[in-house]
Amino acid sequence: MGGDDARLRAVVALAQTMAAACTPRESWRAAALRACEALGGGFAALSVWERDRGRLRVLVNAGQRAEGEEEFPEEETYPVHQFPEITEFLHERWAGGGEPDAWVETADGPLGADGSGRGPRPYCPQRVAALRRRGRGCCLVAPIVLHGRAWGELYVARPAGQPVFDRDDADFATVLAAVVASGIAQTERLEEVRKLAFTDPLTGLANRRAVDLRLDEAVELHRAEDAVVSLVVCDLNGLKAVNDTHGHAVGDRLLERFGSILSLCGARLPEALAARLGGDEFCLLAIGPSADDVVGVATELCDRAAVLELGNGVACGVASTGDPIGPVRTARRLFRLADAAQYRAKAAGSRRPVVAGRDGEVIRLADSPPKSAHDRRRLRGNRP
Repeated sequence: MGGDDARLRAVVALAQTMAAACTPRESWRAAALRACEALGGGFAALSVWERDRGRLRVLVNAGQRAEGEEEFPEEETYPVHQFPEITEFLHERWAGGGEPDAWVETADGPLGADGSGRGPRPYCPQRVAALRRRGRGCCLVAPIVLHGRAWGELYVARPAGQPVFDRDDADFATVLAAVVASGIAQTERLEEVRKLAFTDPLTGLANRRAVDLRLDEAVELHRAEDAVVSLVVCDLNGLKAVNDTHGHAVGDRLLERFGSILSLCGARLPEALAARLGGDEFCLLAIGPSADDVVGVATELCDRAAVLELGNGVACGVASTGDPIGPVRTARRLFRLADAAQYRAKAAGSRRPVVAGRDGEVIRLADSPPKSAHDRRRLRGNRP
Protein backbone atom coordinates (compact mmCIF):
# COMPACT_ATOMS: atom_id res chain seq x y z
CA MET A 1 0.00 0.00 0.00
CA GLY A 2 2.95 2.24 0.74
CA GLY A 3 4.00 2.16 -2.90
CA ASP A 4 0.51 3.15 -4.03
CA ASP A 5 0.48 6.03 -1.56
CA ALA A 6 3.84 7.25 -2.82
CA ARG A 7 2.64 7.18 -6.41
CA LEU A 8 -0.56 8.99 -5.50
CA ARG A 9 1.48 11.69 -3.78
CA ALA A 10 3.69 11.91 -6.88
CA VAL A 11 0.64 12.44 -9.11
CA VAL A 12 -0.64 15.19 -6.82
CA ALA A 13 2.78 16.84 -6.67
CA LEU A 14 3.04 16.78 -10.46
CA ALA A 15 -0.38 18.37 -10.91
CA GLN A 16 0.26 21.03 -8.25
CA THR A 17 3.69 21.98 -9.57
CA MET A 18 2.45 22.36 -13.13
CA ALA A 19 -0.56 24.37 -11.93
CA ALA A 20 1.78 26.76 -10.08
CA ALA A 21 3.95 27.38 -13.16
CA CYS A 22 3.75 30.91 -14.53
CA THR A 23 5.25 30.28 -17.98
CA PRO A 24 5.27 27.40 -20.48
CA ARG A 25 8.95 26.74 -19.76
CA GLU A 26 8.29 26.44 -16.04
CA SER A 27 5.43 24.07 -16.79
CA TRP A 28 7.54 21.88 -19.10
CA ARG A 29 10.39 21.74 -16.60
CA ALA A 30 8.02 20.86 -13.76
CA ALA A 31 6.47 18.07 -15.82
CA ALA A 32 9.81 16.51 -16.72
CA LEU A 33 11.37 16.79 -13.25
CA ARG A 34 8.35 15.52 -11.34
CA ALA A 35 7.82 12.59 -13.72
CA CYS A 36 11.51 11.72 -13.49
CA GLU A 37 11.35 11.68 -9.68
CA ALA A 38 8.10 9.71 -9.61
CA LEU A 39 9.50 6.98 -11.87
CA GLY A 40 12.92 6.78 -10.24
CA GLY A 41 14.63 7.94 -13.41
CA GLY A 42 17.83 9.87 -13.88
CA PHE A 43 16.79 11.92 -16.90
CA ALA A 44 13.54 13.10 -18.47
CA ALA A 45 12.54 15.05 -21.56
CA LEU A 46 9.33 16.52 -22.89
CA SER A 47 8.85 16.74 -26.65
CA VAL A 48 6.13 18.10 -28.90
CA TRP A 49 5.10 16.74 -32.29
CA GLU A 50 5.16 19.58 -34.79
CA ARG A 51 2.92 18.18 -37.48
CA ASP A 52 3.49 21.01 -39.93
CA ARG A 53 7.23 20.38 -39.89
CA GLY A 54 7.14 16.61 -39.51
CA ARG A 55 9.36 16.54 -36.46
CA LEU A 56 9.58 15.96 -32.73
CA ARG A 57 10.97 19.05 -30.99
CA VAL A 58 12.47 18.72 -27.53
CA LEU A 59 11.08 21.36 -25.19
CA VAL A 60 13.08 20.55 -22.07
CA ASN A 61 15.79 18.17 -20.88
CA ALA A 62 15.76 17.65 -17.10
CA GLY A 63 17.83 15.71 -14.60
CA GLN A 64 21.20 14.16 -15.41
CA ARG A 65 21.87 15.62 -18.84
CA ALA A 66 24.52 14.09 -21.08
CA GLU A 67 27.16 16.14 -22.85
CA GLY A 68 25.54 18.44 -25.41
CA GLU A 69 22.04 18.23 -23.91
CA GLU A 70 20.75 21.69 -23.04
CA GLU A 71 17.97 22.26 -20.53
CA PHE A 72 15.90 24.30 -23.00
CA PRO A 73 17.35 23.46 -26.42
CA GLU A 74 16.72 25.91 -29.22
CA GLU A 75 16.77 23.38 -32.05
CA GLU A 76 16.91 19.80 -30.80
CA THR A 77 14.58 18.11 -33.25
CA TYR A 78 14.12 14.65 -34.73
CA PRO A 79 12.30 13.71 -37.96
CA VAL A 80 9.17 11.77 -37.05
CA HIS A 81 9.85 9.18 -39.72
CA GLN A 82 12.60 7.94 -37.41
CA PHE A 83 9.98 7.32 -34.72
CA PRO A 84 7.12 5.44 -36.41
CA GLU A 85 5.18 4.96 -33.17
CA ILE A 86 4.43 8.67 -32.85
CA THR A 87 2.74 8.88 -36.24
CA GLU A 88 1.72 5.36 -37.16
CA PHE A 89 1.53 3.18 -34.09
CA LEU A 90 -0.31 5.73 -31.95
CA HIS A 91 -2.78 6.51 -34.70
CA GLU A 92 -3.51 2.87 -35.46
CA ARG A 93 -3.81 1.78 -31.83
CA TRP A 94 -5.88 4.50 -30.19
CA ALA A 95 -7.29 6.94 -32.73
CA GLY A 96 -10.33 4.71 -33.09
CA GLY A 97 -11.10 4.73 -29.37
CA GLY A 98 -8.27 2.78 -27.74
CA GLU A 99 -6.07 4.21 -25.00
CA PRO A 100 -2.43 5.16 -25.52
CA ASP A 101 -0.01 3.44 -23.18
CA ALA A 102 3.66 3.84 -22.38
CA TRP A 103 6.34 1.33 -23.32
CA VAL A 104 9.89 0.44 -22.44
CA GLU A 105 13.01 0.45 -24.60
CA THR A 106 16.45 -0.74 -23.53
CA ALA A 107 19.98 -0.24 -24.74
CA ASP A 108 19.90 -3.92 -25.75
CA GLY A 109 16.90 -3.48 -28.03
CA PRO A 110 13.10 -3.58 -27.80
CA LEU A 111 11.12 -5.61 -25.28
CA GLY A 112 8.09 -7.75 -26.08
CA ALA A 113 5.06 -8.77 -24.06
CA ASP A 114 7.08 -10.43 -21.30
CA GLY A 115 6.11 -8.20 -18.41
CA SER A 116 7.89 -5.07 -19.58
CA GLY A 117 5.99 -4.31 -22.76
CA ARG A 118 2.36 -4.66 -23.74
CA GLY A 119 2.41 -6.35 -27.09
CA PRO A 120 4.96 -5.84 -29.86
CA ARG A 121 6.32 -2.37 -30.49
CA PRO A 122 7.83 -1.02 -33.71
CA TYR A 123 11.57 -1.38 -33.36
CA CYS A 124 13.20 2.03 -33.04
CA PRO A 125 16.97 1.78 -33.53
CA GLN A 126 17.35 5.55 -33.08
CA ARG A 127 16.17 5.33 -29.47
CA VAL A 128 18.42 2.35 -28.76
CA ALA A 129 21.42 4.13 -30.28
CA ALA A 130 20.66 7.26 -28.27
CA LEU A 131 20.52 5.27 -25.03
CA ARG A 132 23.90 3.70 -25.69
CA ARG A 133 25.48 6.96 -26.79
CA ARG A 134 24.38 8.76 -23.63
CA GLY A 135 25.20 6.03 -21.15
CA ARG A 136 21.60 5.11 -20.37
CA GLY A 137 20.30 1.60 -19.93
CA CYS A 138 16.58 1.95 -20.51
CA CYS A 139 13.78 4.43 -21.09
CA LEU A 140 10.04 4.80 -20.83
CA VAL A 141 8.15 6.52 -23.64
CA ALA A 142 4.69 7.81 -22.71
CA PRO A 143 2.48 9.42 -25.38
CA ILE A 144 0.92 12.75 -24.41
CA VAL A 145 -2.56 13.17 -25.84
CA LEU A 146 -4.22 16.57 -25.93
CA HIS A 147 -7.72 17.25 -27.28
CA GLY A 148 -7.87 13.71 -28.63
CA ARG A 149 -4.68 13.98 -30.67
CA ALA A 150 -1.07 12.96 -30.15
CA TRP A 151 0.62 16.10 -28.79
CA GLY A 152 4.06 14.69 -28.05
CA GLU A 153 5.79 12.44 -25.58
CA LEU A 154 7.18 12.16 -22.08
CA TYR A 155 10.53 10.35 -22.02
CA VAL A 156 12.16 9.10 -18.81
CA ALA A 157 15.46 7.20 -18.73
CA ARG A 158 17.68 5.44 -16.19
CA PRO A 159 21.48 5.20 -16.32
CA ALA A 160 23.11 2.00 -17.49
CA GLY A 161 23.40 -0.55 -14.67
CA GLN A 162 20.14 0.38 -12.96
CA PRO A 163 17.04 -1.87 -13.01
CA VAL A 164 15.03 -1.83 -16.22
CA PHE A 165 11.58 -0.25 -16.05
CA ASP A 166 8.82 -2.84 -15.68
CA ARG A 167 5.16 -3.05 -16.68
CA ASP A 168 3.98 -1.31 -13.52
CA ASP A 169 6.33 1.58 -14.28
CA ALA A 170 4.96 1.81 -17.81
CA ASP A 171 1.37 1.85 -16.54
CA PHE A 172 2.27 4.57 -14.04
CA ALA A 173 4.00 6.56 -16.78
CA THR A 174 0.75 6.45 -18.76
CA VAL A 175 -1.05 8.01 -15.79
CA LEU A 176 1.64 10.67 -15.41
CA ALA A 177 1.42 11.51 -19.11
CA ALA A 178 -2.33 12.11 -18.72
CA VAL A 179 -1.64 14.49 -15.81
CA VAL A 180 1.01 16.26 -17.89
CA ALA A 181 -1.50 16.65 -20.72
CA SER A 182 -3.95 18.34 -18.34
CA GLY A 183 -1.22 20.67 -17.12
CA ILE A 184 -0.21 21.58 -20.67
CA ALA A 185 -3.83 22.31 -21.57
CA GLN A 186 -4.08 24.67 -18.60
CA THR A 187 -0.82 26.38 -19.56
CA GLU A 188 -2.04 26.86 -23.12
CA ARG A 189 -5.28 28.42 -21.86
CA LEU A 190 -3.35 30.79 -19.59
CA GLU A 191 -1.03 31.73 -22.45
CA GLU A 192 -4.01 32.49 -24.65
CA VAL A 193 -5.49 34.71 -21.95
CA ARG A 194 -2.13 36.39 -21.44
CA LYS A 195 -1.78 36.95 -25.17
CA LEU A 196 -5.22 38.52 -25.35
CA ALA A 197 -4.36 40.76 -22.41
CA PHE A 198 -1.29 42.16 -24.16
CA THR A 199 -2.40 42.14 -27.80
CA ASP A 200 -4.42 44.65 -29.82
CA PRO A 201 -7.24 42.58 -31.33
CA LEU A 202 -7.53 44.59 -34.56
CA THR A 203 -3.89 44.76 -35.67
CA GLY A 204 -2.33 41.86 -33.78
CA LEU A 205 0.34 44.25 -32.45
CA ALA A 206 1.15 44.67 -28.77
CA ASN A 207 -1.25 46.90 -26.84
CA ARG A 208 -0.72 49.75 -24.39
CA ARG A 209 -0.44 47.45 -21.39
CA ALA A 210 2.40 45.55 -23.03
CA VAL A 211 4.20 48.80 -23.88
CA ASP A 212 3.93 50.09 -20.32
CA LEU A 213 5.44 46.91 -18.89
CA ARG A 214 8.25 46.71 -21.43
CA LEU A 215 9.06 50.41 -21.17
CA ASP A 216 9.30 50.24 -17.38
CA GLU A 217 11.73 47.31 -17.73
CA ALA A 218 13.69 49.14 -20.43
CA VAL A 219 14.17 52.27 -18.35
CA GLU A 220 15.36 50.17 -15.41
CA LEU A 221 17.87 48.52 -17.75
CA HIS A 222 18.97 51.96 -18.96
CA ARG A 223 19.52 53.14 -15.41
CA ALA A 224 21.39 49.98 -14.41
CA GLU A 225 23.47 49.34 -17.54
CA ASP A 226 23.16 52.52 -19.60
CA ALA A 227 21.33 50.61 -22.35
CA VAL A 228 20.03 52.80 -25.16
CA VAL A 229 16.23 52.94 -25.03
CA SER A 230 14.31 54.56 -27.86
CA LEU A 231 10.63 55.24 -28.33
CA VAL A 232 8.90 56.14 -31.60
CA VAL A 233 5.38 57.49 -31.21
CA CYS A 234 3.27 58.11 -34.30
CA ASP A 235 -0.24 59.32 -35.04
CA LEU A 236 -1.99 58.15 -38.20
CA ASN A 237 -3.22 61.28 -39.95
CA GLY A 238 -6.64 61.41 -41.58
CA LEU A 239 -8.26 58.40 -39.92
CA LYS A 240 -11.36 60.35 -38.91
CA ALA A 241 -11.87 61.57 -42.48
CA VAL A 242 -11.57 57.99 -43.75
CA ASN A 243 -14.11 56.78 -41.20
CA ASP A 244 -16.52 59.62 -42.01
CA THR A 245 -16.20 59.20 -45.79
CA HIS A 246 -15.76 55.47 -46.29
CA GLY A 247 -17.01 53.93 -43.04
CA HIS A 248 -15.29 52.37 -40.05
CA ALA A 249 -14.65 49.07 -41.80
CA VAL A 250 -12.38 50.88 -44.28
CA GLY A 251 -10.82 52.83 -41.40
CA ASP A 252 -10.06 49.54 -39.66
CA ARG A 253 -8.36 48.26 -42.79
CA LEU A 254 -6.20 51.38 -42.82
CA LEU A 255 -5.22 50.75 -39.21
CA GLU A 256 -4.40 47.12 -40.02
CA ARG A 257 -2.36 48.16 -43.06
CA PHE A 258 -0.38 50.69 -41.10
CA GLY A 259 0.13 48.14 -38.34
CA SER A 260 1.71 45.81 -40.90
CA ILE A 261 4.03 48.60 -42.08
CA LEU A 262 5.00 49.36 -38.49
CA SER A 263 5.79 45.70 -37.87
CA LEU A 264 7.80 45.51 -41.10
CA CYS A 265 9.89 48.57 -40.27
CA GLY A 266 10.30 47.57 -36.64
CA ALA A 267 11.78 44.23 -37.72
CA ARG A 268 14.93 46.16 -38.67
CA LEU A 269 15.48 46.86 -34.96
CA PRO A 270 16.30 43.64 -33.06
CA GLU A 271 13.67 42.74 -30.45
CA ALA A 272 11.72 45.97 -31.05
CA LEU A 273 8.14 46.02 -29.79
CA ALA A 274 5.55 47.28 -32.26
CA ALA A 275 2.32 48.39 -30.64
CA ARG A 276 -0.97 50.16 -31.11
CA LEU A 277 -1.54 52.47 -28.17
CA GLY A 278 -5.19 53.02 -29.03
CA GLY A 279 -7.24 54.81 -31.66
CA ASP A 280 -4.86 56.14 -34.31
CA GLU A 281 -1.75 56.11 -32.10
CA PHE A 282 1.08 53.59 -32.54
CA CYS A 283 4.60 53.19 -31.22
CA LEU A 284 7.88 51.30 -31.56
CA LEU A 285 10.01 50.55 -28.51
CA ALA A 286 13.63 49.54 -29.09
CA ILE A 287 16.29 48.54 -26.56
CA GLY A 288 19.90 48.47 -27.77
CA PRO A 289 19.99 49.95 -31.29
CA SER A 290 21.55 53.38 -31.68
CA ALA A 291 19.46 56.54 -31.87
CA ASP A 292 20.52 56.98 -35.52
CA ASP A 293 19.28 53.48 -36.38
CA VAL A 294 15.94 54.19 -34.75
CA VAL A 295 15.58 57.53 -36.52
CA GLY A 296 16.35 55.77 -39.81
CA VAL A 297 13.56 53.27 -39.21
CA ALA A 298 11.18 56.08 -38.20
CA THR A 299 12.02 57.88 -41.45
CA GLU A 300 11.25 54.76 -43.48
CA LEU A 301 8.00 54.41 -41.57
CA CYS A 302 7.00 57.97 -42.53
CA ASP A 303 7.92 57.36 -46.17
CA ARG A 304 5.86 54.17 -46.38
CA ALA A 305 2.87 55.71 -44.62
CA ALA A 306 2.93 58.69 -46.99
CA VAL A 307 2.13 56.49 -49.99
CA LEU A 308 -0.79 54.60 -48.46
CA GLU A 309 -3.90 54.87 -50.62
CA LEU A 310 -5.95 56.28 -47.76
CA GLY A 311 -5.11 58.58 -44.88
CA ASN A 312 -2.55 61.34 -44.88
CA GLY A 313 0.67 59.77 -43.67
CA VAL A 314 1.78 59.88 -40.05
CA ALA A 315 3.08 62.38 -37.54
CA CYS A 316 6.10 60.76 -35.95
CA GLY A 317 8.14 61.66 -32.88
CA VAL A 318 11.29 59.99 -31.56
CA ALA A 319 12.93 60.11 -28.14
CA SER A 320 16.11 58.15 -27.44
CA THR A 321 18.47 58.02 -24.49
CA GLY A 322 21.18 57.93 -27.15
CA ASP A 323 20.44 61.62 -27.89
CA PRO A 324 21.02 64.63 -25.60
CA ILE A 325 17.63 64.62 -23.89
CA GLY A 326 18.83 64.80 -20.30
CA PRO A 327 18.40 62.18 -17.58
CA VAL A 328 15.66 59.60 -18.15
CA ARG A 329 14.78 58.14 -14.78
CA THR A 330 11.21 57.11 -15.50
CA ALA A 331 9.25 55.62 -18.36
CA ARG A 332 6.89 58.58 -18.18
CA ARG A 333 9.74 60.98 -18.97
CA LEU A 334 10.69 59.14 -22.19
CA PHE A 335 7.03 58.88 -23.20
CA ARG A 336 6.49 62.61 -22.67
CA LEU A 337 9.49 63.43 -24.83
CA ALA A 338 8.45 61.09 -27.67
CA ASP A 339 4.87 62.30 -27.52
CA ALA A 340 5.95 65.97 -27.48
CA ALA A 341 8.08 65.30 -30.59
CA GLN A 342 5.10 63.67 -32.29
CA TYR A 343 2.85 66.55 -31.24
CA ARG A 344 5.30 69.02 -32.80
CA ALA A 345 5.50 66.95 -36.00
CA LYS A 346 1.72 66.95 -36.28
CA ALA A 347 1.44 70.69 -35.63
CA ALA A 348 4.08 71.42 -38.27
CA GLY A 349 2.65 68.98 -40.82
CA SER A 350 6.06 67.32 -40.99
CA ARG A 351 6.57 64.34 -43.30
CA ARG A 352 9.70 63.40 -41.40
CA PRO A 353 10.12 62.34 -37.77
CA VAL A 354 10.80 65.04 -35.21
CA VAL A 355 13.50 63.93 -32.78
CA ALA A 356 13.79 65.03 -29.17
CA GLY A 357 17.24 66.42 -28.47
CA ARG A 358 17.71 67.34 -32.13
CA ASP A 359 14.81 69.77 -32.13
CA GLY A 360 15.16 72.12 -29.18
CA GLU A 361 11.47 72.91 -29.02
CA VAL A 362 10.56 69.35 -28.13
CA ILE A 363 12.20 69.30 -24.71
CA ARG A 364 10.72 72.69 -23.91
CA LEU A 365 7.29 71.44 -24.94
CA ALA A 366 7.65 68.27 -22.88
CA ASP A 367 8.70 70.26 -19.81
CA SER A 368 6.19 73.10 -20.14
CA PRO A 369 2.74 72.99 -18.51
CA PRO A 370 0.18 71.57 -20.97
CA LYS A 371 -2.34 74.12 -22.25
CA SER A 372 -5.38 71.84 -22.29
CA ALA A 373 -6.73 68.60 -20.86
CA HIS A 374 -6.02 66.95 -24.20
CA ASP A 375 -2.40 68.11 -24.07
CA ARG A 376 -2.05 66.97 -20.46
CA ARG A 377 -3.33 63.53 -21.39
CA ARG A 378 -0.97 63.27 -24.36
CA LEU A 379 2.14 64.57 -22.61
CA ARG A 380 1.87 62.18 -19.71
CA GLY A 381 1.78 59.34 -22.25
CA ASN A 382 -1.97 58.76 -21.79
CA ARG A 383 -1.24 57.52 -18.28
CA PRO A 384 -3.80 58.27 -15.58
